[in-house]
Amino acid sequence: MATLTLTVDVTDTEQAILLNDLLNIDDWLQAAMLGKKNHCWTRMQQEWVTKLMNDSDFTDAIPSSQADFVALVTARSDYKTRTERDAS
Repeated sequence: MATLTLTVDVTDTEQAILLNDLLNIDDWLQAAMLGKKNHCWTRMQQEWVTKLMNDSDFTDAIPSSQADFVALVTARSDYKTRTERDAS
């Protein structure tokens, strides 16, 4: 999967509002995204470690590397993205 670059459009008015509270909009946005990524990782890890441990057909070691863990989970036939879960 390629790196995803996200863009946020902020009007002049919105920028003025944000700068009333923030020292730097981009720094705040980067920190907010980092926090969200970390929380999503924690929830994914907790959910799937439990599922893997309760799956009698899964007898391999659970990867300690984040990238290997995600590759294992997303390759499983029972894995669904949020969009797929909401659609079913």
